[in-house]
Amino acid sequence: MGFEKNQIYTVTIEDIGAEGEGIGKIEGFSLFVKDALPGDVAKVKLTKVRKNYAFARLEEIIKPSPGRVEPCCPVSRQCGGCQIQALSYGKQLAFKQSKVENNLVRIGGFEPEMIREIMEPIIGMESPWRYRNKAQYPFGCSKDGTPVTGFYAGRTHVIIPNTDCLLGARENKRILDTILKHMRQYQVAAYDEGTGQGLVRHVLVRKGFFTEELMVCIVVNAPGGRKREWIPEQNRLLDRLALLPGMTSISINFNTENTNVIMGKETCTIWGRDKIRDRLHLLQADGDDFIKTDRSIIYEISPRSFYQVNSTQAERLYSTALSYAELTGGETVWDLYCGIGTISLFLSFGAKQVYGVEVIPEAIEDARENARKNGITNVKFFEGKAEEVLPEFYGRAGEGETDMRHPDVIVVDPPRKGCDEVTLETILKMQPERVVYVSCDSATLARDLKILCEGGYELKRGRVCDQFCHSVHIECVCLMTRKEK
Repeated sequence: MGFEKNQIYTVTIEDIGAEGEGIGKIEGFSLFVKDALPGDVAKVKLTKVRKNYAFARLEEIIKPSPGRVEPCCPVSRQCGGCQIQALSYGKQLAFKQSKVENNLVRIGGFEPEMIREIMEPIIGMESPWRYRNKAQYPFGCSKDGTPVTGFYAGRTHVIIPNTDCLLGARENKRILDTILKHMRQYQVAAYDEGTGQGLVRHVLVRKGFFTEELMVCIVVNAPGGRKREWIPEQNRLLDRLALLPGMTSISINFNTENTNVIMGKETCTIWGRDKIRDRLHLLQADGDDFIKTDRSIIYEISPRSFYQVNSTQAERLYSTALSYAELTGGETVWDLYCGIGTISLFLSFGAKQVYGVEVIPEAIEDARENARKNGITNVKFFEGKAEEVLPEFYGRAGEGETDMRHPDVIVVDPPRKGCDEVTLETILKMQPERVVYVSCDSATLARDLKILCEGGYELKRGRVCDQFCHSVHIECVCLMTRKEK
């Protein structure tokens, strides 16, 4: 059978792809269909045809999937940020659990029976809405020239107007509406990617979910400088924003580059504090549930800080990682890719000494400040790449550094690309008793776990955490233990 663009077929959707697209087959030929769900019988139109597969557009749902629900967001299909919002939440959790397990089997080479045995139930949310503590809104113009903001449609830079994303904090709408009203009133132009003209590029909003402190950072197309007022009648805008409950920090970020990178290098606080705070609690596992303990950590967060966007699930994720580390109070721990010290400070509750490594200088400064403000003295942070810092310490032979060269536990929380090969090699040389791997990409997780297993480790426990409800993304934590020789 020859397949060509614009042909229409009826197909049964059998699976979900990496980007949330439905996958169906016609005589073994795979079709990737945006907005289709497993169980749908749908009429689709081919849009791009390759040798062994094709992309298709959903034309009509002939028979809906049993898991299909009406999306709560009116622009969910256009926006594309919530790739699987039309799938019931229970089915979303089942899909994510299956996705991780399948990658561990297919890429990691683990036996299916073993994976089913060691994987614990996925950590879902009771209410999977309004969970994001951070949102970055691009600004542009409508066809009539009016400033608008929202989110880009999938794989485009076309803004779908929306000031009330149902994943974000309720406060976002009032903040964005206030800024848009000011821009319209004083003819403040939004940035135009095509011409490079216009002032307001993005607005970043952050919320401390447990402190209810708010931060607004306006990214402007202007050269850096602390004395000029970049927005006409800027003080009027500040007065309006400052009146909003919880407002703690307002800043301007300067970005004149012709780039997709949202923030420039210079940020200037123009009202309130430079940072906001959030508090994460240590949780105690109680079966499949979690109980809040009296231990907690306050984190200071700047506009550029990396901080998990789902505070509620971050508590559960980090508490799970700490439980996997099995600390008794006498252990030395390395925490690689430590960011602002979120996991490191949790580990400090149970370890003798924790060493954190992070390549971003601002994050290390935040990590050290977070430790100081929480009165935590058994954590030390190093700036640099994990693949450079770890081998450097392993290569030292000085007295008093044995614990650093041969730690009891190593925790890694790498970016989506996974751990560097040198980092994995050094972990195997250091031979910690346990390796706790926190991952945001189950494919690279499976690849790296396979390397560790080939080097003498055994996969013992694993748990998926639904950190990004209604999207295809996940977080996962796994425990590896060293095999006895």
